[in-house]
Amino acid sequence: MSRKRQLVLQTKIDVLTWEAALQRLLEWGRNHDRRYACMCNVHSVVTAAYDAEFQSILNQADLATPDGAPIAWAVRHFSGQPQARVNGPDLMWKALAAAAKAGISVYFYGSSPATLAALGAASQRDFPGLRLAGSAAPPFRAPTREEELADIARINHSGAGLVFISLGCPKQERWMARNCALVAAPLIGVGAAFDYHAGTLKRAPLWWQQHGLEWLYRLGREPRRLAGRYLVGNSLFVLGLLRQMLRQRPVKRP
Repeated sequence: MSRKRQLVLQTKIDVLTWEAALQRLLEWGRNHDRRYACMCNVHSVVTAAYDAEFQSILNQADLATPDGAPIAWAVRHFSGQPQARVNGPDLMWKALAAAAKAGISVYFYGSSPATLAALGAASQRDFPGLRLAGSAAPPFRAPTREEELADIARINHSGAGLVFISLGCPKQERWMARNCALVAAPLIGVGAAFDYHAGTLKRAPLWWQQHGLEWLYRLGREPRRLAGRYLVGNSLFVLGLLRQMLRQRPVKRP
């Protein structure tokens, strides 16, 4: 399958439709391919710009979608393609719907036991034919390698075709890159999607999402935790994007 990517700062973002992204995930799931997918937003792209190891993790991903509205805008600007925002929460729910129809089992890894229980109930309520192979919440402290390998053994034993990872950025991306070769299924990092779909974290209303202001909504709800991430990170992104715009002319749409 051909792959077109666009550089945003130093991160290679896939230029593709929702349908193409879902098709890749389902194909990998059917074949139990050992791959990993990252949903890239301003936070992850800026983090990568100042961390060479993390930059390599994003650029070596088998799929890197424009999770954030600013990333999708940058892809449109530089590539000349009508790129939509392909975000983790919505991609996960679309993938679960498709997996239920295709008979592909899924596994949820991350968050907390309470969130996983609510997520399992919500996903099977919305997709009655969904085969939930299992779920696990690792400890909030850094797990030992033995604990991590035990979790991987349970995932493989479950026979899951798609494994969704919700550990937060950059932890989940590092986990996927470190363990991709050991898990007999594609790994899909979806950030806060578990909490949104479980109902333990309120997602921004649709208007905020459509206008690229989901970050501002989250900042208003969790200012202490997110102030540095958004105010500093967004400023660094704008500066980096301006530098890229000075170096690279946009491709005009035909």
